[in-house]
Amino acid sequence: MEGQDEVSAREQHFHSQVRESTICFLLFAVLYIVSYFIITRYKRKSDEQEDEDAIVNRISLSLSTFTLAVSAGAVLLLPFSIISNEILLSFPQNYYVQWLNGSLIHGLWNLASLFSNLCLFVLMPFAFFFLESEGFAGLKKGLRARVLETLVMLVLVALLILGIVWVASALVDNDPASAESLYDLWEFYLPYLYSCISLMGCLLLLLCTPVGLSRMFTVTGQLLVKPAILEDLDEQIYIVTLEEDALQRRLTGLSSSVEYSTMELERELENVKTLKTKLERRKKASAWERNLVYPAVMVLLLLETSISVLLVACNILCLLVDETAMPKGTRGPGIGSASLSAFGFVGAALEIILIFYLMVSSVVGFYSLRFFGDFIPRKDDTTMTKIIGNCVSILVLSSALPVMSRTLGITRFDLLGDFGRFNWLGNFYIVLSYNLLFAVVTTLCLVRKFTSAVREELLKALGLHKLHLSNTPRDAEASKPAANGHQKAL
Repeated sequence: MEGQDEVSAREQHFHSQVRESTICFLLFAVLYIVSYFIITRYKRKSDEQEDEDAIVNRISLSLSTFTLAVSAGAVLLLPFSIISNEILLSFPQNYYVQWLNGSLIHGLWNLASLFSNLCLFVLMPFAFFFLESEGFAGLKKGLRARVLETLVMLVLVALLILGIVWVASALVDNDPASAESLYDLWEFYLPYLYSCISLMGCLLLLLCTPVGLSRMFTVTGQLLVKPAILEDLDEQIYIVTLEEDALQRRLTGLSSSVEYSTMELERELENVKTLKTKLERRKKASAWERNLVYPAVMVLLLLETSISVLLVACNILCLLVDETAMPKGTRGPGIGSASLSAFGFVGAALEIILIFYLMVSSVVGFYSLRFFGDFIPRKDDTTMTKIIGNCVSILVLSSALPVMSRTLGITRFDLLGDFGRFNWLGNFYIVLSYNLLFAVVTTLCLVRKFTSAVREELLKALGLHKLHLSNTPRDAEASKPAANGHQKAL
């Protein structure tokens, strides 16, 4: 009997492992296909020749697609875990949801951590060096020479990073045991290095997310149709049409020898056509779309931002009075044992919405920063080098998203796998400072955003607008005449 029970337990364990592996493979396959279509939409179209560079480009494309799929998996990790916990609570005995168990969730977290390390430290450096390699001088040119150069560069960079981390560890923690632990590459060095990368990613999110939260109103306003208040769209379309015809006549009469002027006129004509398309879209939009959708979306964005800041403020108070509020505090109940929110399923849904909102805001803020402005991908005109840079940036942001969400108190779901082993998560002063900085910087960005128009009018009333004290993008727009010929004003 005991032998039969042991065999039955072994079979059950084997079937559960196969089932979990199949689920993980299917989820990743879907993410990989979606990532491939996203990258090919922006990748610059090259010649279809089967030469050496084409093969290198395809290999780099595959590695970039894999990295973007891992980034998407890291973003979906926390929402998937939260919703799985609530489903198991709501339907504990349902046969069709038994595959959503703690073993699967822990496996997904471990795989996300493993693949993030693999992409960040191996695949993306290999793709970049492989793309830029030409082969060592004196060797026969070809794929073998490029692979050899790439591997040598990877080894040299790994030795350089190993030395930097070892020196940093010696400076921060002058303990022989700590230095000795770095010799264990898999158990201590890589988690320690990934902890440093995660801290950098959280700091980058701290910089990007408040900027993105304030920029979301502008970006959403460009995508939606604004209400036409005191505007004559027919007059604006008529003026833009006249300007388009004038540019067309100038292009027709211009000699082909003046190449620079022709390019300038074509660029200006393209901008005028884009403006005309936007005006025609605003004219064709229904009254519901103009007068209801736009205000409702703006109010929704304001509510989400306010709730995020309020949750961070509550988390600051919890950090001051409760030790378990730390991201690396005591472990809560397992998957499906208790709800993570006081409001049950509604609270969990709100947490998921806020996590996605913070991720979108961080990406918008990342591309809004001047230093990363050149990273913005363009449809059918993005080089592979820039695609690799974008994939690495998104991977760093997405890997730090679960850590940031738990650190800010957006969710109470415990960080699993290597995500919960970061040393700095147990430092009270780092976590408290992070929450305070996020709340203060986000509030300042929102105040600056919503008071920019009033600030500009006050400067004009005081006669100080010529000193350029306000550096907002509104200044450049305010000095230009509108499409209907009138000056833009508050």
